[in-house]
Amino acid sequence: MKIINRREIVTGEIFHVLNRGVDQKNIFMDDKDYFRFIHNLFEFNDANPTLNSGYFLNQKQSIDLRNQYIERKPRKLVVEILAFCLMPNHFHLLLRQKEEGGITKFMRKLGVGYANYFNEKYKRAGTLFQGRYKIILVNQDAHFIHLPYYIHFNPLDLIMPEWRMGEIKNYQKAIGFLESYRWSSHLDYLGIKNFPSLTQREFLFKIFEGNESYKKGIERWLKQMNLEKIQKLILK
Repeated sequence: MKIINRREIVTGEIFHVLNRGVDQKNIFMDDKDYFRFIHNLFEFNDANPTLNSGYFLNQKQSIDLRNQYIERKPRKLVVEILAFCLMPNHFHLLLRQKEEGGITKFMRKLGVGYANYFNEKYKRAGTLFQGRYKIILVNQDAHFIHLPYYIHFNPLDLIMPEWRMGEIKNYQKAIGFLESYRWSSHLDYLGIKNFPSLTQREFLFKIFEGNESYKKGIERWLKQMNLEKIQKLILK
C-alpha cells in the first residue's frame, strides 16, 4: 500500500481517505457526535464561507441537510463524497476532488472543526486524531465495485469481525445489522433515505446500475469476499 503525498492529489481522481483516534481511542461517544461529524461533512464541503455552525437533526427521520439553511449561496462543492462510514474510533471516506487543493482544504476544516467540538464537549485538550489522515488513489475499475462494499461493511467489525476472513455464518443477520447502522452511506445506496443530500451517488450508481443491483450484490460480496483484490486500497 502506498500512502500518497498530498502534492499527488489530482483533481478529478478518486481517493480512499481514513483517519482514526489517537491511540485508537473513540472519536464518537454518542449519537450527537456522529450527527455532528455528518453535519460537518456537509457544511465544510463548500468553497463558500461557513455561515451556520449550529444545526438541528431529528434522529428519527432521514436527514436532508439542505433543509437547515434558508439564506446562503448555492453550495460549491470542493469534493464529491461518494461513500462514507463512521466507526467508533475511525472513519472512511471515498472522495473525488473537484477543485485544486479541494481534499486538503476539506480535510483540514473537517479535522479542526470536529476536534474543536469534541474537545470542548468532553473538556479535553490535545490531539484527537492519530496524525494526518491517510489517503490512497483508487484508479482501477474493479476497485470501484469492491471498495464501496468494503467501506460499508466495516460496521460488521462490531458484531462479527470474522467477516474479514469470509467466515460469516449468518448472512441475514449481517445484512440486517448493516441496514440498522445509520452512520454510513449504505442505506442511501439501498434507496433508504438516511442522509440523502450528503453524498454524490451518481458515479457509483453507473457502476452498480442502481439501488437494486447494489442490494443484490451485498450477499454475493459477503459470500465471495476476497479482500486481496483491494488489499492495496484498504487503509487500517
